[in-house]
Amino acid sequence: MDFSQVLAEKTDTIIDKWVTAVRKDRRIESADDLSYTAVKDHIPDVLQAMVTVLSKSQDSDIQSIVTASFQHGAIRAEQGFDPAEIAREYHLLRTVIFDAIHADLLKGTPVDIIRSMRLIDAIIDEAIARCFKSYVDERLRELQQLQLSLTLHNEELTRLMSANQEYLSQLAHELKHPLTSIIGYSDLFLRQQRRKTQIKDTSANLEHIERVLRNGRQLLHLINDVLELSRYEAGQIKLQLAPTDVSELINNICEMLEPLAVGKNLKVVVDCDRAPKELIIDPFQCQQIITNLISNAIRYTESGTIIIMCQVLENQRWAIAVSDTGIGIAPENQAQIFEPYFRVSFSDRPYLPDSTGLGLAIVSRLVKLLQGQINLVSEVGVGSTFTVIFPLQIES
Repeated sequence: MDFSQVLAEKTDTIIDKWVTAVRKDRRIESADDLSYTAVKDHIPDVLQAMVTVLSKSQDSDIQSIVTASFQHGAIRAEQGFDPAEIAREYHLLRTVIFDAIHADLLKGTPVDIIRSMRLIDAIIDEAIARCFKSYVDERLRELQQLQLSLTLHNEELTRLMSANQEYLSQLAHELKHPLTSIIGYSDLFLRQQRRKTQIKDTSANLEHIERVLRNGRQLLHLINDVLELSRYEAGQIKLQLAPTDVSELINNICEMLEPLAVGKNLKVVVDCDRAPKELIIDPFQCQQIITNLISNAIRYTESGTIIIMCQVLENQRWAIAVSDTGIGIAPENQAQIFEPYFRVSFSDRPYLPDSTGLGLAIVSRLVKLLQGQINLVSEVGVGSTFTVIFPLQIES
């Protein structure tokens, strides 16, 4: 019995069943929004290498497994998979393969059955090892890029802070916790690598890297907000006016933020039927405003609906309104909501941990730069509506 031929004939069936199994598995959430091709990735190459290894008439093609699995790990890192999800993928692959060839295996001799099962297990184990190696390499590469970006931003921040000493104490407080985590876990990981250079990567090491990257991204987001606010205060933001399809811009932003809403089971409704067809506006600054308002609505809403409405008004004006069913803002806080570093408090905690208090401050300044105005209507426990009104034609 030539099990390599059996596996070759059933490769397409195995791939289809495996992709279906991955999509249905609730422990692999990162695959939910991926296409069939993106989920399939380099698994066909792994199976082809497995066919070659199983064949008694051909030389073992271990290099194909190494290459395919290495590429698979790098791509899964880019797609945002975590190590447990990748391990689960290969567990499902092993199960699907044996289910597909089970009946044919029983037709072989005991020696052939044992040989084939051992080879398949060995090939999948090798694929997992190579996949995790490239996954770790990709995460380390991202960490190096993040470190370089943070270094450059730190130099710019140092220059700007010399002219903005009033924010220094507040900013230092916000930077303290993520920066401490980055330094601590980076130091722990590097010391472990120096002591155990020959040991294989472990899930603990992977978790350390993930924590460093997560806190690094949070820190980078905070620094970017500070720099954006500082550039406005210094008068360094210049408008780049261009014809812009506002409806398309809003839809693109909603698609980008959809995973955040889906993660909290929030419904997002977009009403752009009465939106202006095309405007001469700065698309980048307009995108900054809309993105901050929608992401804020998602952040402070635990259940319900986010509604984005865009329409033309009288007197040569147009407006965009973002409504939520979130916690709302108390009347005494509404006057301060657009001030830098101000955050809405909760009864059980001071503020959301990922809030910087800069988003709405940036929005209000960009709205002013685009010659518009922003209004707020809010009720505690009911929700909030931010309405931004712009002229149809910006004066240059």
